[in-house]
Amino acid sequence: MHGSGSGNDDDGAGAGGGAVTPGADQEYLSLERELTVLLRRARANQGEMAREVHPDLEPAAYGLLVRLDEYGRQRATELAGYIGVGKATMSRQLRALEDLGLVAREPDPADGRAWLVHLTDEGRTRVGLVREARRARYVSQLNHWDRREVAELARLLAQLNGVMER
Repeated sequence: MHGSGSGNDDDGAGAGGGAVTPGADQEYLSLERELTVLLRRARANQGEMAREVHPDLEPAAYGLLVRLDEYGRQRATELAGYIGVGKATMSRQLRALEDLGLVAREPDPADGRAWLVHLTDEGRTRVGLVREARRARYVSQLNHWDRREVAELARLLAQLNGVMER
C-alpha cells in the first residue's frame, strides 16, 4: 500500500526530535504519526469544504450535513451522539444551519415532543456539489492506486472507526 508521503513531517508524534520510546511497538508509533498527519489535513479540508457549502458555515457543522445527506432525517439527540457534543452545542449548531437555510426541523411523528432534522433542498444541493468535488479530488489524487487498494483503505478505516466508537 502507498504511504502518506509525510516523510519527516514531524507533528510532535515522536517527542524529543523523533526519539523512540524504548520497547515501543514501531507499528503503533507509525500509526500514531500517520493518523496525526491525516487528522491535521482532514481538519484543514473540513474548513475548506464547509466554506464551499456556505461562506458562513462553521467547519464542525460540515460533518452534520454529510450525516444528514447520508442517513436522512434524524433527531438532534442522535446527531449530538454521533458528533460527540452536548445538546446545547447541537442546538446552537442546528440553529445556525437553519439560519443559513441548509436544514429544517419538523415534529417527529413517533414522538410529538421531539423534532427531526433534515437537509433542505438548498442544503442537499450544496452538500452534494461539495461531496462530488471531494470525490473527484480523491480520484485525481489516488488515480495511480489500484482500486483494490482504495477499497482496502476504506475497509480498514471503517474497521478503525468501528473500534474507536466503542
